[in-house]
Amino acid sequence: MDGKPRGSVRADNRLMRVLAGTPVAPPPLWLMRQAGRYLPEYRAVRAEAGSFLDLCFSPAKAAEVTLQPIRRFGFDAAILFSDILVVPHALGRTVRFVEGEGPRLEPIDAAGIEALDEEGIATRLAPVYETVARLRQDLPRETALIGFCGAPFTVATYMVAGKGSPDQAPTRLFAARDPAAFDRLIDRLVTASADYLLRQVAAGADVLMIFDSWAGALGGDDFLRWSAEPIARIVETVRAAAPGVPVIGFPKGAGLGLETFLRRTGVDAVGLDWTVPLEFARDRLQPLAALQGNLDPMVLVVGGATLDRAVDRILETLGSGRLIFNLGHGIVPETPIAHVERLVERVRRGG
Repeated sequence: MDGKPRGSVRADNRLMRVLAGTPVAPPPLWLMRQAGRYLPEYRAVRAEAGSFLDLCFSPAKAAEVTLQPIRRFGFDAAILFSDILVVPHALGRTVRFVEGEGPRLEPIDAAGIEALDEEGIATRLAPVYETVARLRQDLPRETALIGFCGAPFTVATYMVAGKGSPDQAPTRLFAARDPAAFDRLIDRLVTASADYLLRQVAAGADVLMIFDSWAGALGGDDFLRWSAEPIARIVETVRAAAPGVPVIGFPKGAGLGLETFLRRTGVDAVGLDWTVPLEFARDRLQPLAALQGNLDPMVLVVGGATLDRAVDRILETLGSGRLIFNLGHGIVPETPIAHVERLVERVRRGG
């Protein structure tokens, strides 16, 4: 692999320019979970697909729902429709999604970590790579394609607890009681995740993103050991094989740890959740990397003047530097489409 993106995205794509180090005004725009239940066309495809995992592993359907928000809103980037838990599924763990409750896995123990099946992971994830290839062929040339994975710690939290947990207590207890076993789990997820990302690049992804949705559950040395360090290893592996592909990290809830995260991982951009103070982001983080975020998804639900003020404040504070406009977390199902249209129009005209 020569490190060049396999897609045909234009070099002057707005998102790629920001990730390469050039501020763009108005900033490029996309939204986390932009393909989702707030769109009636997504709900129609989802109803046809069967289970959620069936949708993730159907290249035609997954490509279609990825393209839907691009057709509606003309975002500067499309993000592959998939889920962070396809990696443990590909490692041989049982993963299912319960309607209204979220993912369910068989909780893993030390023996289960040793039994993870790494041999067949590329074959099991082949439908995802086919989806990426379809997308790169069907997307407009001006639209960047983002591939992604879950960060090892966040993926591990679901594998240990068997489901989502607000404070990640089961995982923190596991790591404290048996750090050697937890290290082995993290190591295996680092290897699998790096390979997964590089295969997405080979299929046509222009940008990669690593979601550490539960990084905020960690503090101090644990944040470095379980969040920043594993992500740094993934970035290092990706850069060695594909040095031309930018990486965005999103350690949600990291707060003051964001500066340490940036310096340790060397990501090209960092996603900010809505709790990150804009002045802190401007003064301490933006000199180090591009910033992505950080509108509160609830403000997008409310819309109107509240939305306008929040958009303008982000643009005024961060817009003169490297900024990718986004939400501070994923768009929620109750978001009115008209509010997304209003957001796009306001960002596009620069407030």
